[in-house]
Amino acid sequence: MANYTAADIKALREQTGAGMMDVKKALDETDGDRTKAIEALRIKGLKGVTKREGRSASSGLVTAKVENGVGTLLEVNCETDFVAKNPTFIELADRIRDHAASVGAGDAETLLASELDGKTVKEVLDEANAGLGEKIEVRRMARLEGEKVEAYLHKTDPDVPPQIGVLVAANGGEGTVVRDIAMHVAAFAPTVLSRDEIDAETVENERRVAEATAKEEGKPEQALPKIIEGRVNSYFKDNVLLDQPFAKDPKKSVAAVAQESGATVTGFARLKVGV
Repeated sequence: MANYTAADIKALREQTGAGMMDVKKALDETDGDRTKAIEALRIKGLKGVTKREGRSASSGLVTAKVENGVGTLLEVNCETDFVAKNPTFIELADRIRDHAASVGAGDAETLLASELDGKTVKEVLDEANAGLGEKIEVRRMARLEGEKVEAYLHKTDPDVPPQIGVLVAANGGEGTVVRDIAMHVAAFAPTVLSRDEIDAETVENERRVAEATAKEEGKPEQALPKIIEGRVNSYFKDNVLLDQPFAKDPKKSVAAVAQESGATVTGFARLKVGV
């Protein structure tokens, strides 16, 4: 019987992120030698990279960096919460985030093709895939520039790293208003900054749906224009950041709060793991 303990299994799992049975098998094969067991797990992991390509990486984390008016937001995915909170995975995510910021990557495809310490980021992820025993990928990223850029990361579960990340860019603004707006974006998930970003066809379709619904409900003909306008405005409040009631003061819109503080919001990005 190989010479190792339950504590060795636990330590090796935490170090590599590999499953319990894989760890036990590696320790059995290496007679309890942890260094050799890690090497064995890596070798077997590399052989399994292709097999893991089709698996779903729906867990993971978001990480952000703001420096000199530039914000970088990155979603790094894995398969389970166990790996998501593994220090090796978290360090890898931060390393790739810092690299993305340094090369100015604006999308995942550009980032994956860029070179990090003599390898492409894709190759670095494949190696991590092998070592951690799960599919590891960068699904999305965002880059935002502005006079002021604030980042906000939100944990949906206190036991795992942040699952929602936001960047907000603005010109001007007193106090914490830009960060407060970033927190609002995390909670209310707007899809666009202003009404101008919603195409006319979408708005017209919302009007048609609102009219048909009102008629189906038996609303009086003379009341239809007001009802339709109200429902279209509700659509805007659901989707348009500047139109949304501000989280900290719902009697005011985000646009009004920004204006009162002297801020003009110029852009935002929001990423949620697996969505």
